[in-house]
Amino acid sequence: MGLQALFFYMFAFVAVASAFMVIAARNPVHSVLFLILTFFNAAGLFLLTGAEFLAMILLVVYVGAVAVLFLFVVMMLDIDFTEMKSGALEYAPVGALVGIILAAELIIVLGGNAFSPSAATSGANPIPALSERSNTQALGDVLYTDYIFFFQIAGLVLFVAMIGAIVLTLRHREHIKRQDINQQVARTPETAVEVVKVKPGQGI
Repeated sequence: MGLQALFFYMFAFVAVASAFMVIAARNPVHSVLFLILTFFNAAGLFLLTGAEFLAMILLVVYVGAVAVLFLFVVMMLDIDFTEMKSGALEYAPVGALVGIILAAELIIVLGGNAFSPSAATSGANPIPALSERSNTQALGDVLYTDYIFFFQIAGLVLFVAMIGAIVLTLRHREHIKRQDINQQVARTPETAVEVVKVKPGQGI
């Protein structure tokens, strides 16, 4: 067994084990830490395949921003996870259905080579030599030229999901002064200024 194969099996085993611990750990802080470990090992797998740009993006974006954000949110919010998990069994059938669909898709993708070995190569673009074009430039050509439409659609979906999350979690509390732009723009001198005649001896 070569050194590259040894590192591959090591990264793959740790990544799968830590991914399982993400959903098996009882403490949500431990789940986030196992998620960070999963990202590190996935970055190692990207490095073994020669995709160093994807490995650095995975570490900078997901480990440096997303996972750390999850960790701070979990640690700062006072959430009763026991009460939250009490109604999880109600959604078990839906979760099982989604899991079966994902498992079927994975089986179809992984088993497609057995039925049609040429299917994987027919839709792939030829990989240019590193002396002609770097991995980052080749990835940019594919992402922003061949699949620019799908890239924009994915960004739109994420934007809609972000706006939906803000709308669902926004709570207007009473007795709190908020800025109303329409009310400010519609103000006139008559409504903005009030002239009061104070009688002698009644002022402050």
